[in-house]
Amino acid sequence: MKIEGRNAVGEAIRAGKTIDRLLVQKGLKDTAANKIIDDAKSRGIKIFFRDKEALDRESVQGRHQGFLAEITDFVYCELEDILAAAEQKGEPPFVLLLDGVEDPHNLGSILRVAECAGVHGVVIPRHRSVSVNETVIKVSAGAAAHVHVAKVTNINDAIDALKARNVWVYAADMDGPSIYGTDIKGAAAFVIGGEGQGVKRLTRSKCDGVVSVPMRGKVNSLNASVAAGVVVFEKLRQDSGV
Repeated sequence: MKIEGRNAVGEAIRAGKTIDRLLVQKGLKDTAANKIIDDAKSRGIKIFFRDKEALDRESVQGRHQGFLAEITDFVYCELEDILAAAEQKGEPPFVLLLDGVEDPHNLGSILRVAECAGVHGVVIPRHRSVSVNETVIKVSAGAAAHVHVAKVTNINDAIDALKARNVWVYAADMDGPSIYGTDIKGAAAFVIGGEGQGVKRLTRSKCDGVVSVPMRGKVNSLNASVAAGVVVFEKLRQDSGV
């Protein structure tokens, strides 16, 4: 898997990801570039300095910013690993479940939101969903290197497993009560629907509750990653007692 861009490559190095090959544009001397290069050298990563044209040819996104790395394919975790991470931090579980998110830009943005908010992990289905690929890693601005992502056979089974561990599961859907009037403090998981049909009917019926983001405009739905951001930071606000 190729990742590119200063943030994505730098975070992968700092997170200890296995980097098979690191290409760096010749002539970069700014502080940020030198920091990435020094971090790579300190971890014994072999660096190949190439002309910009060589990186342009290998770039998938066309925005390598002078850095392109080949890493071992993304390693997914299990749902139990996410719960263990919460326990290790002494915090109630805070989880996002994605019900059919297929746009890599949405997944990348959601991983960035999750990392910034301290979400313990993100759960995605094995089928009919985007996987963590080069685009996702690039859009996440390096957050993909720090977020637990579990890939499960069935989202509904994951919901049952969370409920069995006393985690309250909410579907984010435009037909539910306002999230601002709902107590979502403590152990909680939120199901974010895909770009087409949102949260599926059966999945919604599995949840303990439904929350919505009030709308005032003519468009009645949000992009999946924007919805995730609103939900996640409202939970942080409530947990902090603000």
